Amino acid sequence: MKDLLTWIGSLPPLAQIPIVVGLFLVAATAIVLLIEVAPRPGRKFTIIRFAACLVIPGIIFLLLGSVWWAVAAAIVFGGLFFLLDYRSRQGKGYLFALVGFLAPAIVLLLIGLVYPSIQTIFLSFQSNRGNWIGFDNFVWIFSQPANLVVIRNTIIWVLVVPAFSTALGLAYAVFIDKSRGEKFFKILVFMPMAISFVGASIIWRFVYAYRPEGESQIGVLNGLVTLFGGEPVNWLQQVPLNSFLLMVVLIWVQTGFAMVVLSASIKGVPIEQIEAAQLDGTNAWQRFVNVTIPAIRPSIIVVLTTISIASLKVFDIVRTMGLAYPDTGVIANEMVTLLQKFEAGRSAAFAVVLFLLVLPIVIYNARHIQKARELR
Repeated sequence: MKDLLTWIGSLPPLAQIPIVVGLFLVAATAIVLLIEVAPRPGRKFTIIRFAACLVIPGIIFLLLGSVWWAVAAAIVFGGLFFLLDYRSRQGKGYLFALVGFLAPAIVLLLIGLVYPSIQTIFLSFQSNRGNWIGFDNFVWIFSQPANLVVIRNTIIWVLVVPAFSTALGLAYAVFIDKSRGEKFFKILVFMPMAISFVGASIIWRFVYAYRPEGESQIGVLNGLVTLFGGEPVNWLQQVPLNSFLLMVVLIWVQTGFAMVVLSASIKGVPIEQIEAAQLDGTNAWQRFVNVTIPAIRPSIIVVLTTISIASLKVFDIVRTMGLAYPDTGVIANEMVTLLQKFEAGRSAAFAVVLFLLVLPIVIYNARHIQKARELR
């Protein structure tokens, strides 16, 4: 595999593209054929499955450069899997098709998610030189005042941004619902979602831009302040105001996402329930609180959890706007900064802390989805 990748890398860029695409198509075709053809009943297809169970594991381990005993072990396990499939209660070929269908996703998850997560956890207990130091990196994180500010800022981000984004998106979705220019109004609010975080940060840097008194102000805020006779303010130097000003950027971007999801959910509220509440003599606010909110509650939870995770992982905005300003750091930004200083152990420890902060949100969202399915 290494030799193949090295050879492909030595080719001109225009020659690499068709080769990589061709290899991908060959692999995809082989997987589809195995899933569609091999599970069929019959002696011929049983032989194909048997050969695949022995050959495929061996080829994979050979391409990965494993030793011969590992290749032999893979072939043995492949043979055992064939026996399990052959004696499956669901019929011959059932397990073969199931594993073949799930294998690409499982491999991608193992390579892109599981293995890096395990490696990061082990790395968090090591020094920069690879020596095992236990919980020293975590002790360092929670004993340094600057690190506590970083964690505090991250928690504030996850409390403020989802709440304001969801509230603004919900309010906007309700006010423009069934209005004459609804599509146009939605486009206006959703447009920031099409901008990258870096692009949005650059836009808002011009909003907060500061020049000393006496010079022409290019920042929108300072332009308004000086227009009414005030003195220009270096907004991003004001602690703790600067962190909240950075949060405004993410709120500006995520409000469009919240508005689109909640607007679609509002349109799914049964009109019979609203009419029944109206006949009972309720006003608009009572119908909104007692009918609309309970009906769209699952969508509100999804929006809140999604924006919460985005807030915990925020990096681009702080990196682009707040890197040179005091007390604006967040965990994701600190991870990259430490890694650039070759402090991989401490960076990995911050990654574990971030994972622990994200985990409750993910678990809550998964449980809520499961309850929603049970109710259906």
